[in-house]
Amino acid sequence: MAEYLSPGVYVEEFDSGPKAMEGVSTSTAGFIGLARRGPVTGKPVLITGISQFRSVFGGYLDAAVKYRHLAYGIDQFFTNGGSCCYVMRVASASDTTAAMELEQDGVALHLKAGSVGAWGNEVRVTMQKQRLIKTNILEEARDEQKRIVRVKSISGYEAGDLVELVSGDGKEYNRIVSVREGELELERSFTLPYVDNNLLPSIFLHRIGFILQAECDGMVETYNVTWNTAAADFVNRVMTKGILLQGTFTIEEETVEKLEAWLSQFQLNDALYTGFLKDGKTVVEEGAELFLGEDKGPGKRSGLEAFKEVDDVSIMAIPGVTIPAVQSALVAHCEALANRFAILDMPYDTRSVDDMQTHRSYFDSNYGAIYHPWLQIYDPLLRTSGFFPPSAAMAGIYARTDNTRGVFKAPANEVVRGCTGLSVNYNEAEQGKVNPKGINLIRSLPGQGIRVWGARTMSSDASWKYINVRRLFIYVEESIRTNTSWAVFEPNDANLWMRVEGTIHMFLNTLWRSGALVGSSEDEAFFINIGPSTMTQDDILNGRLVCVIGIAPVRPAEFVIFRITQKMQELS
Repeated sequence: MAEYLSPGVYVEEFDSGPKAMEGVSTSTAGFIGLARRGPVTGKPVLITGISQFRSVFGGYLDAAVKYRHLAYGIDQFFTNGGSCCYVMRVASASDTTAAMELEQDGVALHLKAGSVGAWGNEVRVTMQKQRLIKTNILEEARDEQKRIVRVKSISGYEAGDLVELVSGDGKEYNRIVSVREGELELERSFTLPYVDNNLLPSIFLHRIGFILQAECDGMVETYNVTWNTAAADFVNRVMTKGILLQGTFTIEEETVEKLEAWLSQFQLNDALYTGFLKDGKTVVEEGAELFLGEDKGPGKRSGLEAFKEVDDVSIMAIPGVTIPAVQSALVAHCEALANRFAILDMPYDTRSVDDMQTHRSYFDSNYGAIYHPWLQIYDPLLRTSGFFPPSAAMAGIYARTDNTRGVFKAPANEVVRGCTGLSVNYNEAEQGKVNPKGINLIRSLPGQGIRVWGARTMSSDASWKYINVRRLFIYVEESIRTNTSWAVFEPNDANLWMRVEGTIHMFLNTLWRSGALVGSSEDEAFFINIGPSTMTQDDILNGRLVCVIGIAPVRPAEFVIFRITQKMQELS
């Protein structure tokens, strides 16, 4: 209760009714696979377009690499309607990072590629000196011991800065010890003339910085840095998360003599150094462990384990990887988190109905679906058509259907964009054998293009045999979980029960009116029970609020049947 001390009128606001709920996203995909470059540990990278993928992860992999499908899959995802996805690159533990070290007498610049792999050997590094700001010295040093000079302006200068005196044709380096009002304390005395208080001065003192530039695959990264360990633009602070290049600078004793001696090996001109990183290595592995990854704690997870750090992924795929152990782990991951759905591929060389059923028999889950055959699409690397797994394209179709119709619409009878053919053309009889087993075929239909012609999960439970039913439940469950956290620690009484019921009712009513729930009335479409009928006294004493919700999802018209009979002519 508020404390009232002074007599008067008080107006207070309070929450009494239900809160509005917003449905969670269902179209964000997650992909795992081999890539040319990119991080291999930590949180998966959010990608919003194919150009961003190529800048972070590089282009297409060589045709000799067995599981090279990730880059093509991302392309197909966006082509077929996807808008954003998370990507996790995997790499062998034997891969090394390309690097170089410019070292002399306790001063060293360590440069390395932004991620592991042989790609880093193609990173061309250029280091150039740049003069950042300048001033002129107005008076000679009053104290030779402290070497303090008065300057026209101290703006932009910091203690620890490397400075260059340009006097006539001569150049001389120094280092700032401290900065005070109108004055700089230098590390050593100048040997060249350094005072110039003319109206148009010709002798200047420059703050020196450096441009580090990395080039690879037509991509350029540029860093403006200094060797001043105390400055905000110190190389160790600036070059921490580069895609192409990262760097650290070490100096045992921070003196101008050390810096000058180190820089002298680069001839002390504006173009100091040009060279390539080296000793990067890529070891191509094909085992399941490569994709499963390791859980070494937050920020250090890899492979599939890294997706524990992402909450808003709703669709998962590992394009082209048909190892049963990997696919089973992906399905188990989706089941454990219960907020995402797995899309699996059949092996490319699967042809017969029996072979399809054999591979399908490894799985039984309503949190995943499997598709076949592989799609014929254009390969920009080889400049010809090739066959690629359908899972990433299907993730795009899921996203497209969700955004145009809703998650309650089965992602089937949809055109596969960018596809010009199939690895195998199946007929109706063959589909009739595999469809009841939960194998979704992609078919070339006369006059209708190449379409997704199946909408079943891999579940043996008939209640969950349709993809849209499972994904609708995921959507409802996640939306309720996300939007009712306000109720936690509220007094567990009738007022709270009413507010929770009202909140969920508004959400389900909107869902019903959008066509996601079957029924001519609310009572037929859903129910919400909360209160004494759902909770015991023990539940309440132990802090449990129990709400029972039932929804009637729409199911697809998988078999459209027209019964036609002969109408007899009636005589008048």
